Amino acid sequence: SSFDDYSAKLKRAFVMLDPAERRDTIWNDATNMAFANGLEVVEDAGLLAEVAGLVEYPVVLMGQIGDDFLGLPPEVLQTSMKEHQKFFSVRNPKTGRIERFVTVANRTTADDGATILAGNEKVLSARLSDAKFFWENDLRIAQSEAGMQTWVDRLSNVTFHNKLGTQAELISRMEALAGELAPMVGADAEEARAAARFAKADLSSEMVYEFPELQGLMGSYYAKAAGKSEAIAAAAQDHYAPLGPSDDVPTAPVSIAVALAEKIDKLTGFWAIDEKPTGSKDPFALRRAALGVIRILVENDVSMKLHDTILEHLSQAPAPAAGSAEETAENLLSFLHDRLKVYLKDQGVRHDIIDACISSSDGAHAGATDGNDDLTLLVKRAKALSETLKTDDGENLIQGFKRANNILSQAEDADGVEYSFGADIKFAETDEERALFAALDTAEAQIKPAMEAQDFGTAMSAMASLRGPIDAFFDAVQVNADNATVRRNRLNLLSRIRTICSSVADLTKIDG
Repeated sequence: SSFDDYSAKLKRAFVMLDPAERRDTIWNDATNMAFANGLEVVEDAGLLAEVAGLVEYPVVLMGQIGDDFLGLPPEVLQTSMKEHQKFFSVRNPKTGRIERFVTVANRTTADDGATILAGNEKVLSARLSDAKFFWENDLRIAQSEAGMQTWVDRLSNVTFHNKLGTQAELISRMEALAGELAPMVGADAEEARAAARFAKADLSSEMVYEFPELQGLMGSYYAKAAGKSEAIAAAAQDHYAPLGPSDDVPTAPVSIAVALAEKIDKLTGFWAIDEKPTGSKDPFALRRAALGVIRILVENDVSMKLHDTILEHLSQAPAPAAGSAEETAENLLSFLHDRLKVYLKDQGVRHDIIDACISSSDGAHAGATDGNDDLTLLVKRAKALSETLKTDDGENLIQGFKRANNILSQAEDADGVEYSFGADIKFAETDEERALFAALDTAEAQIKPAMEAQDFGTAMSAMASLRGPIDAFFDAVQVNADNATVRRNRLNLLSRIRTICSSVADLTKIDG
């Protein structure tokens, strides 16, 4: 007779119509059942949504895992149960071990699910026997005399990309690059090279062949079993990170070196063979790799001249660059700048502000080698400029700067000369002119050392302090005076405004 009547009659016939209600029922019943046993259910939103879609009348049952399997790494148990059986893992919060599982039946039974559970436990036991066999076999290899090198050697038969060679060749490039990056991130170069050599070894292991999503993590278990240092084991797990925007970035120095080496090698390699992302197509996840480089550098506060690193690594690429190496490096840097804009936009920094900081370096309208390839400094600069432009002085300075720049550019075009030198206070005719000379001297004296010390806040404030003297100058003075000497002097004064402001940021890029 109505939709409510329909829902109610379905429920009496053991069909729960609303998927959200099924999901909540599963989660509440599972967590209550675990809690009653002093345990907790491992959260997995994806699995919960999937199981809620597989049943129409969820009945939660909790089963045992055989004692033989409790020694397996918790992630192996979790992955095997999730992938093959759609089971939730139940953890002992005291030990971190996975000790039980939750399965969701589609009906109530006279024996309260005992038969269903017995069947599930039997199938699970067979599945986990496979996982245990892989684990023990892999450990035997990791702890053997040849150790993880056995797996690395096998990767010489696995193609990474037909133009970029095998996985083993990729590893040797990563190894060299990690060693070079190590001193820049405070890592030991020898340890970083060793970490890069074994970071992908687990790709040859049986466990990762069965469960590819465990790559990296299994590497860290095997590295520890093989007696490698904690730093090498951690790098195996961390070097893929960050995979998504919510992932944490590696913070240990060796992990940072290997994670950067992995991503920079991937980017330079694909740029060298001209396989860049186009539109929505990005089959090799290069945008993700670029964002990874940015986040690792910025969030760890690492300063690095990326242009030099890219150029040097391009010379190691297995394929010659499609254009010149310099062009390829500039092109890749430009791609990184584009990803940086996306990263900073999410933090409330506008595109035009980043453009202003990228374009300006040392007062030059600069290319990559003039400081805009240090992404960490670039971000600090963009954030400082962003804060300055939120103030009245900062916002109004832009108008004064643009006015000065427009008058100067028009005069330079009309006269066919560059007014860039020789403003002299002795030709000043008004107090406002003399005040601007003094203000520019003061600002320049503050900005130069502040920029050298990377104290961008102080530099931006000094630049914003020019707002008052510039406004007063324009109110009192006609730049294009009849007297040619006075006119030239005033145009050279405007040029000083442009030069001093441009040493902080290219304000011509700022909107409005």
